Amino acid sequence: MTVADRRSTIGTGAPVAAELGALLASAPPGERPLVAATLPISAIDPIALFAAAAALDLEAALWLQPVAGRSIVGIGRAWAVEPVGVDRFAEAAAAWRGVMADAVLSGAGAAGPTLLGGLGFTGRTPAPEDPWGPFVPASLVLPTFCVSRDGAATTLTVALAPDRLDDPDPVDTERAWESLARDARAHEPVSSAPASLRIVEELPDRAAWERTVGLFAGAVGRGRIDKVVLARRVMFRAASDLDVVAALRHLARTAPESTTFAFVRDGTTFLGATPERLARTSGRSFETVAIAGSAARGRDAAEDARLAAALLASEKEREEHAVVVDMLRTSLAPIVDELHVADTPAVLPLPHLQHLKTPITGTTRDEAGLLALAGRLHPTPAVGGTPLDVALALIEEHEAFDRGWYAGPIGWLGADGDGEMMVALRCGLVSGPEATLFAGCGIVADSDPTQEWEESRLKLRTMIAALGGAPEPDR
Repeated sequence: MTVADRRSTIGTGAPVAAELGALLASAPPGERPLVAATLPISAIDPIALFAAAAALDLEAALWLQPVAGRSIVGIGRAWAVEPVGVDRFAEAAAAWRGVMADAVLSGAGAAGPTLLGGLGFTGRTPAPEDPWGPFVPASLVLPTFCVSRDGAATTLTVALAPDRLDDPDPVDTERAWESLARDARAHEPVSSAPASLRIVEELPDRAAWERTVGLFAGAVGRGRIDKVVLARRVMFRAASDLDVVAALRHLARTAPESTTFAFVRDGTTFLGATPERLARTSGRSFETVAIAGSAARGRDAAEDARLAAALLASEKEREEHAVVVDMLRTSLAPIVDELHVADTPAVLPLPHLQHLKTPITGTTRDEAGLLALAGRLHPTPAVGGTPLDVALALIEEHEAFDRGWYAGPIGWLGADGDGEMMVALRCGLVSGPEATLFAGCGIVADSDPTQEWEESRLKLRTMIAALGGAPEPDR
């Protein structure tokens, strides 16, 4: 039976307990499908709500786009799909369709049940001792409580797991939500003291970085490859536990044009503020973007403008950017009816860097859904390289660490299969006093190892500043 056939006609103004109770009563006897009630609620600070959940050691997720006026906070786990390997996009989409096929829902037209999570760079299982150990290769979670804001409207979706042994008491569920909401509304931001971050490990170190950049640039120069992205992993330690909530507020305030995100797994938080959209879908319409080519920000408006002009004129940066645009165009061509690519790139200014940016929009021939499109696009040359198989082989051989969810797709997926995936950049893992941060650079024929090292340092500054530390020292 379809979702539309089973959807409750209950209004969305009832309290949580009444709404859930009516939905549970409407399910066929003996069946326990996914049940989800969506109700309008008053606005609530998404970071404060995330903080309230994290303080209770609950699994939590945050998705915040200040400029767009959008946010999602997920708390708890009603259901999840956690596939492994190269087929993870298709497997996740199929599992979600299966759950939604028999779902009993209320709140038609509202945000509704939403998955939150990431699909990893490779889909490979990390070693238990790896910093990514608490994160499985791919994980899309349906929260028990999901608060979505889009403009002036805020909704709460409460989800009960499919195939549950017993139905929970709706009154207890309502009380749990009310307690979380009270904690969030009572949350007072606390100023954190600056953190003294000390580097305890970096892969690769400066000497190995320069050797590898030279190797990759030589491979490009000989025509073996067009571009390959080399990443760094830098592990820091502070004198006391790092303040994740303060870091999220800093990121949202200083990079409002980016997507601030956080995912908590077993006491470790993966967080950041990424500027790069992999895909956003609505029916047959989609949006993506090419972001590649970088320059520093200026100390004043005049210097900033000079650096932006130099970025637009740089043959090396334009070449790196063109590789990404061409790949996106080629990947999308077989499945689209319309494709609109800006004629020339623009400059995207961020707190510590500015990038070349080319928006791409269009319509697909079929309503394939977000995960099908994301699986076709990931990994783009902006995080992998081209030709992709050669680039990934070089990354596997020379990076010496697992990227985990770094540079992989993260985002949300709605009940209809549409949603948004961003590329996890300007990010890191935080656990107690330790932070593991990531940054990567695109290597082409005339890449200079020193300049690429400096670019990676600039990219790390987003998270270092958010965690209250000073910029990485010159080495």
